[in-house]
Amino acid sequence: MEPFSTLQKIFIWIAILVGVFLLSNFLIEVGLNSTYKDITRQDNNEQIIVYQADATYVNGRIRGLIKDTEKQKGKYVKVELYSKTNVLVGKSYIELKDTQNGEEQPFELLFRAKDVATYKMETVSQKEEGPELEIVPKELTRPEIVLGTIITLLIFWG
Repeated sequence: MEPFSTLQKIFIWIAILVGVFLLSNFLIEVGLNSTYKDITRQDNNEQIIVYQADATYVNGRIRGLIKDTEKQKGKYVKVELYSKTNVLVGKSYIELKDTQNGEEQPFELLFRAKDVATYKMETVSQKEEGPELEIVPKELTRPEIVLGTIITLLIFWG
């Protein structure tokens, strides 16, 4: 009789694949999140609550909530990003939407800009002329990443 049956070999391969998947997921998560450094805010606008603001050397993300938007429908929140030497790196606008009963409007700004250290946010009535930041559409969700990984493995396996 063989030391390992075919079924045991299949289970060993499945365990190895699951282990590699979990280890690579962990290392990717730690590696990506360790490259983000907090960026500081330069304004005191209490209407805008920011709970995450961090950036790498080439991109970043700012997430938060905007309060009391019902009075300011059609206005914008202007986000200006600055380097360590206080040079304007770029700007972007978040449109304020009409909310019901004083609800807060969540926002997420994913941008591509180099060397961002600080940011400033203010409410303005219209967009200014000039170029805006390149906005990243959205971050991929975990199921999208897993599906992409599986498709890539199938392409290279076949």
